[in-house]
This record gives sequence, structure tokens and C-alpha cells, in this order.
Amino acid sequence: MVAYFKIGGIYMWPLLGCILVGAAFIIERFISYALARIDIKKFMADLKTSLKKEGGVEKGIEYCKSNKSPVARITEAALATYKKVGPQKDAIEEAISNAGTTELAFLDRGLPVLAAVSTIAPIIGFLGTVMGMIHAFQAIAIAGEVEPTLVATGIQEALVTTATGLSIAFPVVAFHVYFTTRSNGYTRMMESAATELVIFLVEEKP
Repeated sequence: MVAYFKIGGIYMWPLLGCILVGAAFIIERFISYALARIDIKKFMADLKTSLKKEGGVEKGIEYCKSNKSPVARITEAALATYKKVGPQKDAIEEAISNAGTTELAFLDRGLPVLAAVSTIAPIIGFLGTVMGMIHAFQAIAIAGEVEPTLVATGIQEALVTTATGLSIAFPVVAFHVYFTTRSNGYTRMMESAATELVIFLVEEKP
């Protein structure tokens, strides 16, 4: 790896930066989504059970606070509003919408960075390719003849930077698609839980 880094030249430094940034956000997303994991059916069933007990709204809010998932955050916001204004559907839905905006930002955090890394890394690699070929042709111009040994360094530099840029982009794109799918899944769960809770609060009036 060190040898390839030296061969690639100066363009390997920004590519190294892309690797570090991409890896950092991939790890951060894995941790965040692990914390956001939830069994939505069990959560909603337990929440409804808490709400049906004496002092149910307070118990429901406490139950939501004990969970770190985005679903728990929006249901907590809904219950807090219900506690203040009662079964007013519009007010509860507005609270859910406001909380949902914050939670969606949490779910999508870092995804634009991964998208940028997957685009920038190949561009830097191709730039290294162009500069490597320029160096190769300069060597030919100075020598006045085509000697394989003269152009080998420039061509090697060109190939290494391109390969490195594409090697970075490939896994980053794959993780970006995976995390986007996870984010969309959490969004659907949030919408489902919000709808179910609003109906329960308005009809059951715990």
C-alpha cells in the first residue's frame, strides 16, 4: 500500500482524505442505525398498553423516552402535545410533522457526504491519470524518442490513481444505497406509527 501510495504521487493525498471521510461516515451511520433499530409492532403495542393504564399519557411519554429510535421521538412529541391540548388531531399531527423533520435530518445525516465522496474520488483519480499521461509525454518530448522505461513511471502513476479512485467509489456507493434504503424504511415506520397513534389518541382518548 505504501509503495502504491508513493507511485500515485500527490493525488493520493486527497484520495486518502476521501477514504478517511467515507469510512468515518460509514461507521457513524452503522452506529446510528443500530441505535434507531426498533420492533415497531411491539413498540406500538407496549405504548398502547401504557396509555390505557392510570396516568397513561405520562407513562407513555416515559416509555418513549426510554427508546432512542426516531419512532419513539415522534410519538413522544405527539403525546406531549396530546397532554397539553387533548385529542385535537390537527395539533397532534403538526407536532408529529415538526418532530419528523428533525428525525428525518438525523436519518439522512452523512448521506450527502457519502454521495460527494463517491463522486469526487473517481474525479481525483481521473485527474491523476491525466497528469500521469502528461508526465509521460513530457518524458518522451525531452528524450526525443519513445522508450518504455521513460514513460513507465507516468503511465503507472496514471493507472494507480484511477484504480484507487474507483476502488474508493465502489464501496462508498454501495453503502450509500444501503443506508438510503434503511433511511426510507425508518421513514415508512415513522409514518405508520404516527398514523396509528393519532387514530388511537383521537378515538380512545386515554
